[in-house]
Amino acid sequence: MKIILASDHGGVNLREEVASLLDELGIQYEDIGCDCEESVDYPDYGIPVAERVANGEFDKGILICGTGIGMSISANKVKGVRAALVHDLFSAKATREHNDSNVLCMGERVIGPGLAREIARTWVSTDYEGGRHERRVGKIAEYEKK
Repeated sequence: MKIILASDHGGVNLREEVASLLDELGIQYEDIGCDCEESVDYPDYGIPVAERVANGEFDKGILICGTGIGMSISANKVKGVRAALVHDLFSAKATREHNDSNVLCMGERVIGPGLAREIARTWVSTDYEGGRHERRVGKIAEYEKK
């Protein structure tokens, strides 16, 4: 599994926690920043991550900003991306099993580092169930073809 990881200025600390977790799990990843505390624009990070997941360069992406909302909105503008804003373990598991989400979004100002690590661990280790969910995910893909 290859993951691409990014944050804006509001998610730098949580991104470092997630990168540390990926190291511990032996998961290959590319961290594309940002590495600053000055204000930057979340679409400048969210969209490139989503594009690189959508084009198959990476299997999954993880995006972090202050709330996770801006990153989620940005990533979901890219066809083929199913970005999920997650702040609890149940949703982390469900969005992989039922929605085949390929981008995880979290908010540093919403959750702490311990929970973020557990959400990321759950999300990367949960497989898509397929089955009855394939029809629903397929409807999204069909709509994106318009």
